[in-house]
Amino acid sequence: MPISLTPFQPNELCHGNFWTVVDEDQLANYIARIALGHSRHISKILQKLSGRSPSINNQESAIALLYVPLGSDPWHRDGWIFQVMSWIAAYKENPNSVLATPHMIHAHKGLDGLQIKLDKSGKVKAAIIFEDKATDNPRNMIRSNVWPEFKKFEDGIQENVIISEVISLLEKQPMIDPDDAIDNIFWKDIKHYRVSITINETHNIPEGYKTLFKGYEDAIPASLEKRKAEVFYVKELRNWMDQLANKAILNVKELSACHV
Repeated sequence: MPISLTPFQPNELCHGNFWTVVDEDQLANYIARIALGHSRHISKILQKLSGRSPSINNQESAIALLYVPLGSDPWHRDGWIFQVMSWIAAYKENPNSVLATPHMIHAHKGLDGLQIKLDKSGKVKAAIIFEDKATDNPRNMIRSNVWPEFKKFEDGIQENVIISEVISLLEKQPMIDPDDAIDNIFWKDIKHYRVSITINETHNIPEGYKTLFKGYEDAIPASLEKRKAEVFYVKELRNWMDQLANKAILNVKELSACHV
């Protein structure tokens, strides 16, 4: 597993994990395969299930997800890579949950991610709404973008989007009947939230999390269980992302050459 999770000390605002990339080469390989459209194959690997590697079709489309044209800003590319990292970390923590596959378009309009937890009877017990942000200014991003988005969903605005996404995701699970899984659900009760964000030196200490996630309890005035937070720190974020993307591009080319 390329990412390790270290739970940080719970506080009154949220609970969650600090991410550490322990195998950058493996992470680049996973990102490359997902860029090629092989997220199902990677999900099997993460769940320790067997399965053959799919064939390679179009490497150009994959490289386009990982490449930043000269003179362009890297934010969308980095945001997509971070969403993939968030998806991997979510599988790491809950390999038996149902996860929406990463988007294949930069700056996709909609949920950054969705994770469904089922109880032993197959009923939905939690629908976790993701906000994944690779940013140089985490506090401003959280205050200006994340909390308003979470509050919108918590207040029932665009609840039809959540219902549609949950049903669509469950319909892809052969062992689950979507109608049974959502029968008698109180949507407000099952909505949980998970913000994943890159942090800087200021917030890279336990006390920094309280400053960073201040206001979470106001946006989501519910039980602590519903307020999840994940953090990732690396020096010189944009340079690191660029190097990781270049490694992933090399992986795309190598994987494509193996299938010629």
